Amino acid sequence: MDSDSHRALKHRWSEYLRRSGLKTTQQRELIVETFLRLEGHVSIDELLARVRRRNPRVGYATVYRTLKLLAEGGLAQPRHFGDQQTRFEVADEGAHHHDHLICTECNQIIEFENEQIERLQDEVAKELGGFKIVRHKLELYGLCPRARGEQNGYCAQPERWTRRS
Repeated sequence: MDSDSHRALKHRWSEYLRRSGLKTTQQRELIVETFLRLEGHVSIDELLARVRRRNPRVGYATVYRTLKLLAEGGLAQPRHFGDQQTRFEVADEGAHHHDHLICTECNQIIEFENEQIERLQDEVAKELGGFKIVRHKLELYGLCPRARGEQNGYCAQPERWTRRS
């Protein structure tokens, strides 16, 4: 994320706190700063582990409440990818829309953009009743090459396999 996007997100956070009559704490700001600098999708436990590297005294409840505030303020997007765990990604208004490929075995999540798919969705919506799509999410579930048993198959989550072996 570039510094302009980061600055804009921090401004949106400050404005949300002000409008909501909320104060901030050092722990809350550390959580927000850590979250906004992340790429991809993070669970509460994963964010807590990262935050605790800088301050081991931060608790689970503080991270949970802060992520809830970030979501209410439109800065965090909760995602559910079928593994019973909520993950969050930064909801940057300037970011491009993207879709997801999810491995059902190792939970690898790959973000992708495809203009052809976007156009096709618009065409289908128009053909099936004249809909104009205002938002959507596309999640494709399958198996990564490693999960399919391909010899030397790539998996972006190799630690998941070393624990099982």
